[in-house]
Amino acid sequence: MADRRLQVFYTVAKQLSFTKAAECLCMTQPAVTFQVKQLEAQLNISLFERTPSKIILTPAGELAMQYAEKILGMTAEMETRLAEMGDQINGALMIGASTTIADYMLPQMLGVFKSRFPQVQLRLFVANSQTIENRIIDHSLDVGLVESPSHHPSLITQVFYRDELVVICAIDHEWAQFDSIHPEQLGNEPYIGREPGSGTREVVDQYLREHRVQPELLEVVMELGSPEAIKGAVEAGLGVAIVSKATVEKERELGKLAAIPLHPPLRRDLTQVYTQEKFRTRLLQSFIDLITETPQS
Repeated sequence: MADRRLQVFYTVAKQLSFTKAAECLCMTQPAVTFQVKQLEAQLNISLFERTPSKIILTPAGELAMQYAEKILGMTAEMETRLAEMGDQINGALMIGASTTIADYMLPQMLGVFKSRFPQVQLRLFVANSQTIENRIIDHSLDVGLVESPSHHPSLITQVFYRDELVVICAIDHEWAQFDSIHPEQLGNEPYIGREPGSGTREVVDQYLREHRVQPELLEVVMELGSPEAIKGAVEAGLGVAIVSKATVEKERELGKLAAIPLHPPLRRDLTQVYTQEKFRTRLLQSFIDLITETPQS
């Protein structure tokens, strides 16, 4: 319902690219450029500085972007409130989840939610915890499920699951017969870790430092972006790793990997995060309530 030119300008301002904005809006680039020029003509001021290689916002563009975000947000809120005056909960919900949660915990939750609210369109974005939080901050996601505590004061954080992390090794590794692994033992083996920005990586590094093991001194043979990749590398005998216990149940049952508890135990809170500034629709609140109902491990 907001002025189309304002929507186009805001998308260009976010992307800092007419080409990328055109892709996001399913428009041609000339059409996007025309809409922005029309808005500049109406306001009688330049919103972008254009160079052959890039565009940047002018001071007027920066100010216009702030107001555009408020106007578009209020328009979306109005449309949502009006829609919610009916009996059914419908619409689209943008969910972000870190890799471990998306692969091993979220599918069942989404199934339950979809059965309760069949009219809702669920859209899932999977990335590491840091990326998810950044996408919530810029309002491109409604809610996120992440593996580490939030560092952003503008985000509300709620624990929904208590997760244990364990050491995994190949089934023929000598550690496979151990009852537990102490943190200092990790310094004696090739280690396979998660990538920077991963919630698991952050939690593991903090745990090691608390037990006088410097993560930088581990013999890291590779850093991988998913639990599946890590499990494959460990099964191939390339090293040991620390992963969520929930991710290796199948491999343990099939005798492909050994999972050994750490001593002291390493546990973490998995949390859902959302911005306190965002209008909380009935749809969003219903999803938050469902996640909160998840039984604790």
